[in-house]
This record gives sequence, C-alpha cells and structure tokens, in this order.
Amino acid sequence: MKNVPIVILDFGSQYTQLIARRMREEKVYCEIVPYNESAENIKAKNPKGLIFSGGPASVYAKDAYKVSDSIYELGLPILGICYGMQLIAHHFGGEVAAANHHEYGKANVKHTEGCAIFKNTENNSVYWMSHADRVEKLPEGFVSIASSDNATHAAIANIEKKIYALQFHPEVTHSTYGAKILKNFAKEICECETTWNMGSFAKEQISKIQSITENKKVLCAVSGGVDSSVVATLLYEAIGERLVPIFVDTGLLRANEREQVENIFRVNLKIPLITVDASEIYLSRLQGITDPEQKRKIIGHTFIEVFEKEAKKYEGIAFLAQGTLYPDVIESVSVKGPSKTIKSHHNVGGLPDWMKFTLIEPLRELFKDEVRALGLELGITRDMIMRHPFPGPGLAIRIMGEVTKDDLKLLRAADVIMQEELKASGYYDKTWQSFTVLLNVNSVGVMGDNRTYDNTVCIRIVESTDGMTATFAHLPHEVLERMSTRIINEVSGINRVVYDISNKPPATIEWE
Repeated sequence: MKNVPIVILDFGSQYTQLIARRMREEKVYCEIVPYNESAENIKAKNPKGLIFSGGPASVYAKDAYKVSDSIYELGLPILGICYGMQLIAHHFGGEVAAANHHEYGKANVKHTEGCAIFKNTENNSVYWMSHADRVEKLPEGFVSIASSDNATHAAIANIEKKIYALQFHPEVTHSTYGAKILKNFAKEICECETTWNMGSFAKEQISKIQSITENKKVLCAVSGGVDSSVVATLLYEAIGERLVPIFVDTGLLRANEREQVENIFRVNLKIPLITVDASEIYLSRLQGITDPEQKRKIIGHTFIEVFEKEAKKYEGIAFLAQGTLYPDVIESVSVKGPSKTIKSHHNVGGLPDWMKFTLIEPLRELFKDEVRALGLELGITRDMIMRHPFPGPGLAIRIMGEVTKDDLKLLRAADVIMQEELKASGYYDKTWQSFTVLLNVNSVGVMGDNRTYDNTVCIRIVESTDGMTATFAHLPHEVLERMSTRIINEVSGINRVVYDISNKPPATIEWE
C-alpha cells in the first residue's frame, strides 16, 4: 500500500470532501476514510497526520460517531475540525455543551501569536463557523489558541502531543486563511512534503495500471466527455494497443456528438476508437419510463450489458475501465463515511456478479478540476479538456418524463442554440456546466395572431470548481434574451423559455 501523508476521518460533514481538495491544492496527497476505520488499516497507509472532519451530531448523542481509542494511541498529529474538535475535547476529558447562540456564517477569529497552525496568517481574520455545540472546558494539557465573539475556545491545542482543533471550517472558501492553516498542519506540524501533483499522479497510475493488467486487454468505456477521454488517454499511455476503447452511441447524445467524439479520438488523440450503435436498444428500454431513478438504472444496466457483449468479440479482455469521479461516488453511496445517498450514478457501485471482467477506475479519487489538470498533463488539447461535463445517462435525464425520439430532437435543437449563444457571449469558459432541459410542460403562447400550446424548456447554467457545490450563473439579461428569442423563433414546438436560478445545494446540478 502506498504512503498517504494525511488521512481524513469522515464524520459526515458536508465539507469533508473540501478538506481533501484543499490539501491536494497545497500539493499534499490525502485520502478520506470512514470515521470507524480501524487503527490497523490507517497505520498501514503510513500517514504523517490525521484530520477529523466535522459532522452533524453531538458528541453526547446516543449514536454519536466516535473513533476507537487505538486511533489516538498511534501517536500521530491530529487536526480536529468542528465536530472533530468537540470529539477530541470530550475524549481527553474536556466539556462540550450547547452554545447559547448557534454560530453559522462568517466570524472574526483572534489567534495566539506564534502558534504554528496560524503561521503566515493575519490575526483577527474571517473564518466560517457552523456549529451548535462548543467546548466549554479545556481538557488537561490543552490551551486555547483562538477565540471568536461566540466561542471562547475557537481553537485549542496540545502542543506536546501535536493535537490541534478548530471550531471553524478552514476548508471552505469563506475562511480567509483556511488553506494556509491546512497547509501549516501538513507541512509545519506533520512535516509532510508538498510534492503531490498531477504529474506524479499520472506516473503512479500508469505504473499501477501496467502492474494490475499485466499482459491482458482493457475495455474502456468512452463517452467523449472529459472524464472518459482522460481515462482512455491514460490507459493508452500505459498499455498501448492492449486498450480496447469502445464508444457507445446510446441515442441520448447531444447534436453531432458521435462525429465529434470519433474525430477527437481518431484524429487528435490517435487512439483507435471503436463505435457501437446501441441507440435502438436504449430507446426501446426507456419507452414508457418516467421515474428518474428507473431511467438511470435502466441506462446503467444496458451500459454494462452492451459492453459485455462487445467484450466477447475480443480475446484477452479482463478489465473494464470507467471515468468515475469522486463526486459521483459520494453522491451515489456512502462508501467514505456517514453521508446520505443523493442519487445513483450509472457508472458507480462495481459490477454485477455475472460480469466477467474486473473494474478499473483510475479517476475514482479525483475531483473534476484535478481531472482537467491531469488531461493537460497527458497532452490533451485545452478545447477538449475544458468541455462542460455531460452526464453518463445523457439527454435522458434532461427530458422530464418519458424519453422519445421527438423530444430528443426538440431538446437537441434548443440546446444547440443555447450553446452557440453562450460561446458567442464569452461565458462558456467562465461557467462550469450549461444545458437545456425539456420540461414537458405545455403553456399558452401567441405567435403572430395564432394561439399556441407548446412545450417549455429550462436553461441551466452554473458556476462551480468541482461539482460538489454550484451557484447559478449570473448571465447578462441580454444573453439570456438572445437564447430565448432564438429558441422560440427557430425551434417549432417550444413557446416558452425559463432560467434555473437554483444553487447546489439544495438543488442538484442535473434535474434528474
């Protein structure tokens, strides 16, 4: 097992993944494990430090998440964040109680000068608080190293044991020097090297793929999106002609997508792509299906079935590669800690028992921005890398209700216009994801002197860095107006355009 400088124990915080991202941005590799991971498994990773994440519970709750005493006996530096701080204080004999006033949002924090965790940060700076409980009495051996208006002990430390704890969340962008604090913990206290980057990740993964696959072939699921393109390029770099890259035309692709994908792979990347037309199979199985989860599962099962059938045409295939990312895993199933399932993803969760090959997911622990950086490291063109994300289930989850050929045609026509106007305005490269949703909601309209009763489309454009959180894009009204005017005038069957101004959370980026 490779060395993991920092191990993050997840207690169910919505921000746990951000801790990992911030650490990686500071070039320190880290991994997230459930809060109840055994000390033996953690020790095997040979970490230099541990981070306890935040969490929604109280340390005094009957079912409160706690680590075993053996975790503390590892003698490693520990950084506790919010719930992690309360857990540490409680474990070492301190007192935790409900605060008189809950503290949510920005707070000014004053810290003790000369403390290693606050090195190179300005005093009395803004940090993000999100807590109901707080530490009232310090454990023996601990000192208070920061305070806020609502928390006498906004940060505490046992300098001798190298245990630090923060009531605030350094991982969120609202915390002015949060990234610096995390870096200080890793570099100054844990003595980690800041050497991890996409170049080292690529070399590590190439070596790993070569070792795992030996002389066997790998079937790679290609969609033409950033994730699968990076996976295919990484695999081709590792095993060359032993890669069997399969692109499935599901019939749920965007306009001209098949031709674009084939050109990118065969011409730009020089990778011999194999195309399979399975559009009729997908559309027939989706006929009459309106439930979003059922649509996703049908697409997922069909995806695997098509690939197994295609694999039988080639000898020596033992592996299937997919472009699964960390956010997909987190949203689909709680494999890293006590977080709740949001929705299933068609390419997450392993393979069914009857599948004859092993799954390879080299991007499973990466966030989207890291995947893009990896793609550039591998020599993929910037235009390709900066394409907006496109979901595996395709347009099926952008059509509310049953998926039909007529609705697909209508949605594609509207989406092409929206994309053209977004690129012409210069906002395509400034936004994270953009698409059109066919609502299958008819409304009354007037065109000329005639009454219409046609469909409605919703434009969804968001800004984000990793897909875990997102805000709707504040586009100029004139840009939205051009999109709306063109769609209504040029696409027969649509007479109303609306704009989605929901953030994630509480909404998800995709509608289904």
